[in-house]
Amino acid sequence: MNPSPNLFLIGPMGAGKTTVGRRVAEQLGLAFHDLDQEIEARSGADIPLIFELECEAGFRKRESDVLDELSARHGVLLSTGGGAVLRAENRQRLRERGFVVYLETTVEQQLKRLAHDRKRPLLAAPDRRERLSTLLAEREPLYREIADLIIDAGPGSSSAGAARRVVAELAQHWQRSPARTDAGRAA
Repeated sequence: MNPSPNLFLIGPMGAGKTTVGRRVAEQLGLAFHDLDQEIEARSGADIPLIFELECEAGFRKRESDVLDELSARHGVLLSTGGGAVLRAENRQRLRERGFVVYLETTVEQQLKRLAHDRKRPLLAAPDRRERLSTLLAEREPLYREIADLIIDAGPGSSSAGAARRVVAELAQHWQRSPARTDAGRAA
């Protein structure tokens, strides 16, 4: 068992981190936060515009700042963006501040789930399959490096089914530590 007050979902785009995360958070009574949605709300701009104006480096800086703040809270389920693991400090924060669940999926499943998505800047490529394969090859070792638990969210996996599997596996692998009070003591 890995005791922690927080759950963090990592994995590639299209793995279902947001959809599954909402369901799991509701079942476990955790506050749900989607990292990308938080970045958009705080900046007043959507992610494609942030990429356009600040390039990926600017977005990654914003991502790290918001991840730092949200991961420091207690009693949260944070759904990260697929690239949040690229920065070493993000991986360290995730590893140290919560129980990390890697929602694993295939490029084929990503292509199906993202077929109509035109908002993701990193998908704006002539060959989406090649782009997703490249991203997965780069990021999968990082997902595995910090994952406390790996859940297959691939083919044949509905978001409700994946959420049930996550909750069932968490019962075997995650010990929820008590929330802290403002003074930092266990409540």
